[in-house]
Amino acid sequence: MSATTSTGDACALPAAPADGQSCALPAAAPAPGRTWTGPTQQERFALLRRARTIAIVGASNNPARASFFVATYLLSSTAYDVYLVNPRETEILGQPVYASLADLPVRPDIVDVFRRHDDLPGVAQEAIDAGASTLWLQLGSWNEEAATIAEAAGLAVVMDRCIKIEHARFHGGLHLAGFDTGVISSRRQLLAR
Repeated sequence: MSATTSTGDACALPAAPADGQSCALPAAAPAPGRTWTGPTQQERFALLRRARTIAIVGASNNPARASFFVATYLLSSTAYDVYLVNPRETEILGQPVYASLADLPVRPDIVDVFRRHDDLPGVAQEAIDAGASTLWLQLGSWNEEAATIAEAAGLAVVMDRCIKIEHARFHGGLHLAGFDTGVISSRRQLLAR
C-alpha cells in the first residue's frame, strides 16, 4: 500500500512526458505520529466497487450525528445493502438495527465504524469474526492497533476517511459542501439571501 494523508489525495496527474515514461507523484509521508499507510485512491475506489454490503457500527438515530448522515446517503444514493449496528436502537431510518456485527444476517463486505478510539481494536476483532473484508474507520478515526489487528487477519483497512465522501467523489456526486447540487457549471453560484 502506498502512503496517503488525512488531507486527501485527489489531484490532477501531470501528463506523461514525451519520452513515453510515466510521471509519478511522490508518496506523501504519514502525518507526525502516524506510521501506518493506507490504500491509494484507486485501491479505495476498488474496495467500494467490489462491496455489496456495508455495516455501519455506531449508527445513530440522531440527525445531527455523522453516522445518521452517512446512513441516509448510503441508503438513498447507492445500491449497497446497508446494515445498521447499535445495541441501544431497534430502528433507524425505517431500517432494523442489529445489536452487534455477530447478529447480522449476512457477512458484511465493509464495516464502517463510528465508535470511540478505545473501542476500535475490539470492533476490528468483531469485523474479523463477522467475516468482513474491509474495516473502514470514519473521518477523524485513527487507530493503528485496530489496523494491525484487521490487516493481520487479511482485511483491507481505511482510516480517517468518510465513506460517503469517498463514494460521492468517485461517482461524481461531491460538491464543495459535500453534496451534489445538480448544477453543472464552471461558474460559482451566488447564494440566495
